[in-house]
Formats: sequence, C-alpha cells, structure tokens
Amino acid sequence: GAMSADPRLKMKPESNGKKMTNSVPLLRMENITKIFPGVRALSNVSFALDAGEVRALVGENGAGKSTLIKILSGVYQPTEGTILIEGTPVSINNPAEGKRMGVSSVHQEVTLEPYLSVAENIFLQRQPLNKLGFIDYRKMNAEATYWLSQMGVQLDPEIPLGMISIAEKQMVAIAQAISLNAKIIIFDEPTSSLTQKETDHLFEVIRKLKQQNIGIIYISHRMDEIFEVCTSVTVMRDGQVTGNERIENLTPDDIIRLMVGRELKDMFCREQRYAAEPILEIRRLSVQGILNDINLTLHRGEILGLAGLVGSGRTELARAIFGDLPYQKGEIRINGAAFTPSEPSDSIRKGIALVPEDRKEIGLILKQSVAKNISLTVLRTLHRFGFIKEHDESLLTGEFIEKLAIKTPSPNQIVQNLSGGNQQRVVISKWLATEPDILIIDEPTRGIDVGAKSEIHAFLDLLASRGMAILMISSDLPEVITLSDRIAVMYQGRIRTIINKQDATEELITSCATGQMKTESEIGARA
Repeated sequence: GAMSADPRLKMKPESNGKKMTNSVPLLRMENITKIFPGVRALSNVSFALDAGEVRALVGENGAGKSTLIKILSGVYQPTEGTILIEGTPVSINNPAEGKRMGVSSVHQEVTLEPYLSVAENIFLQRQPLNKLGFIDYRKMNAEATYWLSQMGVQLDPEIPLGMISIAEKQMVAIAQAISLNAKIIIFDEPTSSLTQKETDHLFEVIRKLKQQNIGIIYISHRMDEIFEVCTSVTVMRDGQVTGNERIENLTPDDIIRLMVGRELKDMFCREQRYAAEPILEIRRLSVQGILNDINLTLHRGEILGLAGLVGSGRTELARAIFGDLPYQKGEIRINGAAFTPSEPSDSIRKGIALVPEDRKEIGLILKQSVAKNISLTVLRTLHRFGFIKEHDESLLTGEFIEKLAIKTPSPNQIVQNLSGGNQQRVVISKWLATEPDILIIDEPTRGIDVGAKSEIHAFLDLLASRGMAILMISSDLPEVITLSDRIAVMYQGRIRTIINKQDATEELITSCATGQMKTESEIGARA
C-alpha cells in the first residue's frame, strides 16, 4: 500500500549506535495528561518510539501504563497533550481509527471471535469479496496463510479460533496487525499465559517485526524478558515518567528503583508482634498448573502479607484455603488439626473469612441495604422461625457502622450509593460478623482514597492486636511493608521467599516478585 512506499521506513532506524540525524520518530507522545473525575491518572507523559525499536513500558500496577496505552489506541482521549505519528499530529478517536493509522494491540486476553475461523479473524470486517459480493474464502485463506508464514507460523486458516492455544491466538492477532499495515504494535503482558517454548517463539516473531521496521511497545513485569527483547525502556510511577533510557544503560535494579522510588511517609506504621502458636499451617499445597508446593504458617495476631505480581497465584492460594479452589496435593491444618475444605461454608464454620478483591462482583449485593449486606453471612444466627430478628440485625449493623466508621445516613441506605471506601468497610463488616479467627483479605484498599486507607489499616491492626490472624494480599508495596509482620512473596505459583518486617524494602520485594532473586542466601546477603 501507499504506507510501505514511505522511504523512511526503508532506512535502518539506528546505524552504528548513533541516531540518524534527520529522522523523525515513528511515534511521539508529548505531555499527555489524563484527568478522570477526581483522579489525575497521567501527568505530562512524554516518550518517542522509532521504527524498529522495541520499547518496554514498565511500572507498578496503577502507575498509568494501561491509561497511556488506551489513549494511544483510541479508547480514551487525552485531557491535554499531543500524539504525533511520523511527525504529524493526530487525534485517535476510537480503536478502529487507531488501527487505520497503524496502531494495533495484542492483549493478554486476546480479543478475537472464538467461533470464527483463523482467517476470518485476521480479516475481521474486511474480508476479500468476489465479483458477486460474497466472501472469497479461497483468497482469504491463502492470504491468512501468507501473513502467518511471515512470522514462521503454520496454522490451519479454517480452524475455529476457539480451538487453538493462547499463544496461537496471539499469532493471529499479530497477523491481523501486520496485514493491516501496522506501524506500531502494543504488546500487553503477552507472555503471562505462555510456556517457555511459546515465549521463545513470540520473541522470534518480535525480532522479525523489528526487522520490518515496526515500532513495538512492550508492557511487562518480567525483567529477564525486558532485557532479552527490548531496546529501550520507559518507566512510569504514579502517572508520570521517571525514566526514558536505552536498555544497555540500565540494570534490573535501576528499573526497579525508578518504579518504586517513593518516600514512605504519612503511612500508618505498626509494631511487629504476634503470638508464637500457629493457627493455620499449609504444607506442600499444589493446584495443577497454578500453585506449586506452597508452605506457609500464619500465627495468631499476625498480619502476613502476600506480595507478588498479578498472576503469581496469590488469589488462588486464598481461594484454596477458603475451599473455593480444589487442591490436588498437600494439607491444611487449623490449630494443629487437619482440615480439608470442600466448599466455602466448611471454612466459614472453621472460623475463616475471605474478603475478595472484586467487591462489586462477589462481595456485595449492591441493590440491598447496608444492614442486609452486613447480616448476610450470619443469617443462621439471626433467624427465628424463618424470620430475621430485625432487632438483632439493627444491633449488629449499628455495632459495625460504629466500629468501622462506615459513613452512611442510615443502616437502610442502599450500598450502591456509598463511596468505594465505605463499600469496602461494609464487605469487611459482613465477614467480621462471622467472628472469624482467620481473615483473608485480598487488596484491602484497592480503589480507595488515601484517608480511608489509613483508617482501614488502623482497623486491621486493631483486629490483629485482638488476636485475629490476617492473611493480606496486596499489590500496594507501602501497604504490605507497613502492615505486615512477615511478607511472603509469590512468583509463578510458588512462594519465592519470606521476608521479615525489619528486612523489607520495596526493592527487595519487587526483585523477588519479578524473579530476580534466586536463593535465600542471596537475600541474606542483600538484606
């Protein structure tokens, strides 16, 4: 097409390590700011991408990477700032427009049509037609085979997409992009569900795309991959760029420092203290393909932090303990006695409560009142002859509204109308009403403003000081460090290490969570 006739794309982007003088970057994002109601998601973000460059985009969860990518793909519009493609300012109003301008994405969860064939997916909404206006299947299948072969992929173009592996679906998404004449391809955590062999093949394909002068933005948490496949890196923290650098000028530790380097001030801080006797012991617990040989002990009065990247198995471990995910091997002991939960109600009876991360989906009945939500888990004790004892329900609710400082006009307020922080308190109340010995809480302050955060922190500390054992999953490193007595770091379904409160730093946790640290002794040497 007219695109490939552009002489600039024929040039090698870097010759002898020096920038070519008169070359315009393939993409420039200049001073991109994005403000959502009440939140400044991005603040003056700028970076450039050359043809044939593979630029890593890294940062902790919530640093603004996905907002930035959504702006580049046309899902969101920037509040301020400019996007230039090959030196020309563009406004990308929706993803289809983005694709026409040469911007394509390959997501972890590839968004394609499972019931259509491989070829139909590659040519979605632009199938070649014959003279009679029908889809020309022979031509379409032949072209699909051609684009796949460009990447060294052999796939039957007629097989339904639902029948192939995740890795193969990614190849279909890449074939779709290059057949659309993509200039920029965004990869979002592409290896999170791939085997090592599939990952190696993906990197081969990325190298081929590089040779075709396509610019690539590669979002990943895995340091080894970034150093293997990327030529440069942009680091983000709290909606801003903290570094734009060629990869050879950085070490993994430098990147981690740019990702986390914030001051731990104004944080709630708790003393390390817990009883000697274990309440929950997990030995060699394994779930096929998800958890591998997990050993963990939780003591009375302890807050044990569970850190790790999304997909490392933290939530699955919580679900296995709670009887919501069957495990194949290993054992769970509570107060020294073996315990095999077959469903969550077993665990609730045993004194375990789980506050899930996805409060809206699992944690609350949004259309019901605060009182109804809080009493949900203890209806059995509130029932009398099939009626709920209203008096007890309002006593219970009143107690929690007070204890947790839930800001609600009355116990009869519909939960949907409360703020996120107050909804979170209602979920916690609902589980505390079961008077658990063990509280498992997943991302306790996700999506909550700073003020409400420290109140919830103080409350969890209070529960622990009264002897409750708390297993807290959190991606918020300052939260993990300030609240936990000990921190178990997970990586790819295993517990990589357990760090004591006094040794914990954001750098240490991040290097364990990204697979940098290899052994206990190394950690001993570093800490």
